[in-house]
Amino acid sequence: MNDILSKIGSKKSCPVIFLFKEGRVLIGLRNYTPDKWKSVSVWTTPGGRCDIDETLEQTLRREVKEEVAITEFEITNFVGEVPGSKEGDVVYVFNGITQQEPKLMEPAKFGEWRWCALSEVPVNFINPKALVLVRGV
Repeated sequence: MNDILSKIGSKKSCPVIFLFKEGRVLIGLRNYTPDKWKSVSVWTTPGGRCDIDETLEQTLRREVKEEVAITEFEITNFVGEVPGSKEGDVVYVFNGITQQEPKLMEPAKFGEWRWCALSEVPVNFINPKALVLVRGV
């Protein structure tokens, strides 16, 4: 897993983390606008695009802090890669654990964050292939 976490990403690299607490996963309702992608609201997990010269782990830690203010979490395993929603994107899927509670840090992007059982993730989850990978672990 360390080889994957230390990989330098590109603008097409999008690491995400299924962050668990007490058997439930953290999901957020992301509200996209046409200038960013298209007008749609979908459920997602913390994560995002790599900055220049940033490793996948650095991106995960930065994005989780920016999106939900969680700074204490363990990345427990690499689940796999799936295509992203935009052409050419690669989503690197990780699992992790935390004891911290999320805070809504970007209300212009997200409507809410909540803990959810994997079996109850809404059907409008942004990347169902990633969800299938995680459910199979």
